[in-house]
Amino acid sequence: MVFLLLPLAGVLARTPWSTLTTRLSSHEVSQALGLSLFVSAWALLLALVLGIPLAWLLARVEFPGKALVRCLVMLPMVLPPTVAGVALLQGYGRRGLLGPALESWFGVSLPFSTTGAVIASAFVSMPFLVISLEGSLAGLHPRYEETATSLGAAPLRVFRTITLPMIAPGLIAGAALCWARALGEFGATITFAGNLPGTTQTLPLQVYLLLQDDPEGATAVSLLLLVIATVVLLALRGRWLGGKPAEPKAAATGSTDDSGDNGSSGTGGTGGSSSDARSSAKESGRSPVRDLPKPALAPLRTTVTGATNAALDAPAGTTIAVVGPNGAGKTTLLRALLGLTHRATARPLALGDAEVSAEPPHKRRIAWVPQDGALFPHLTALANTAYGLRAQGTAKAKAHAEAQHWLDALGVGHLALRKPGGISGGQAQRVALARALAARPRLLLLDEPLAALDQSTRARVRHTLRTHLADFPGVCLIVTHDPVEAVSLADRILVLEDGSTLQYATPTELTRHPRSPWVARMLGRNAWPGTAKGESLRLAGGADLIAADPLPAEHTPGLAVVGPEAVSLHTTRPEGSPRNVWAGTVREIAAQGGRLRVLVDGEPEVVAEITPSAAAELGLVEGAEVWVSVKATEVTFVPL
Repeated sequence: MVFLLLPLAGVLARTPWSTLTTRLSSHEVSQALGLSLFVSAWALLLALVLGIPLAWLLARVEFPGKALVRCLVMLPMVLPPTVAGVALLQGYGRRGLLGPALESWFGVSLPFSTTGAVIASAFVSMPFLVISLEGSLAGLHPRYEETATSLGAAPLRVFRTITLPMIAPGLIAGAALCWARALGEFGATITFAGNLPGTTQTLPLQVYLLLQDDPEGATAVSLLLLVIATVVLLALRGRWLGGKPAEPKAAATGSTDDSGDNGSSGTGGTGGSSSDARSSAKESGRSPVRDLPKPALAPLRTTVTGATNAALDAPAGTTIAVVGPNGAGKTTLLRALLGLTHRATARPLALGDAEVSAEPPHKRRIAWVPQDGALFPHLTALANTAYGLRAQGTAKAKAHAEAQHWLDALGVGHLALRKPGGISGGQAQRVALARALAARPRLLLLDEPLAALDQSTRARVRHTLRTHLADFPGVCLIVTHDPVEAVSLADRILVLEDGSTLQYATPTELTRHPRSPWVARMLGRNAWPGTAKGESLRLAGGADLIAADPLPAEHTPGLAVVGPEAVSLHTTRPEGSPRNVWAGTVREIAAQGGRLRVLVDGEPEVVAEITPSAAAELGLVEGAEVWVSVKATEVTFVPL
């Protein structure tokens, strides 16, 4: 610490305080200061024009030689400044690689000119901007931009209204560091542009000149540069490291909204309170929600190929639950429909009368709710919900009125003026649902929309969602791991496994005839794979399970499906009618609603569902030895 502070203390101690004002206001210093501000400002502008695309390339695009490009970007930071100046001379000097062409074609000579000083400053300072901005872009998850695209925002609008506001801290920090570095540049400037008063003599060069004749004057000018650098660093407060500033706490409901409306773009602010949206509707004598055009009926017909393979043909108003184990390809299916992945393609993709497989994602009218909702953190709940409508050109008042309608419908209307940082996870998920429904999509994609909700809230939102889906004029796909959601919300269930369609059926058909053990377990049923053998099913472990119904031909593969409520447990081997009896050990007992689910190890492993009183009567505990019985009439054979 002393090692670092001592030189700075020396500057303060040796500063001629009595003549400081006179020295800093001299013509030479004023001229050098004005030139420094001019050169650093233009260097910053040049760095922004070249550095922002470069930072985007490094943060978002994978390409051969990316590590080398990043190394080249950082090289000016570690090169000695005079070496950087020599390199600039060899590149842009009169005898450099590009210098003769610039002079003969455009009559431009960069060395020993103010433009040359700008080039030198930009060369050594641009890495600070690129590195800071690359970190901010890398930390911004693409799901925010993808969600905005799915709501109908074109790429330029997404960048302007979502990307730019969210990376603003990193951009401002990088720009400030870039400007400060350009203001203090010395070695590359004097080597490439010289030390010409009024032309290239910036403040650092003025310090160098004053050291020879007026050391106190050099100290005074050094103090000025030291103060400027300190102010910049204090203002940034560590943001040059790429850290995201803490999400501001939302104001209490009913407070004024500070998000604005991002100018004329109409993407962000509330433009008034949530009560304003309601009162404007009452004053007009009609509902602005009803005045908005309703989408036409939009049945879905598509074939998805690639990492996920599925064919979907569903009439308008159909809700399809997409289920499957982790890694089955559920999210890939949704992204293929959105046009946001190269791993799978949906072609053709017909939504109503429109074939949209060739359309860019923002023109497909497919709304997407990702698993975490991806609410835009810089916008209020009302502005989030109105975003899709505003992106599609709906007038601000009508967009906010419909947004408020959907927020009210999902029970979060009182949170309209809060930002995502000030609401709970469950509330945020409901706002995300409102945003998707408000966008009036032709196809609605929900990726585990209720996963973040507690049980009571989930039931209420499920009911609300079921009500709205009943009137939805398009098709809705819901990815879920909850069998209750799948059965209660969906008209059909699509089962994916290893990227392929395993089963596509109604909930009733799926429950009666699951075509895989995973599906059966998801629905809470026992399922054991095996092959038909006479009147029994030979299980994979070698045990035989007898079924009452006739089985298909010998060696036909299939599943033996038994409901857990049809499984009986005994402390001694049962006598009488059960034809399927085997011994087992209780591995786990778990409560589910008002009943207990008992997992029993044995051949085969089985789940039984019994009442708490029956468990108490049997004295069931984990590790207890029991006998399992299943009547042959309760065994259903599902051919595969």
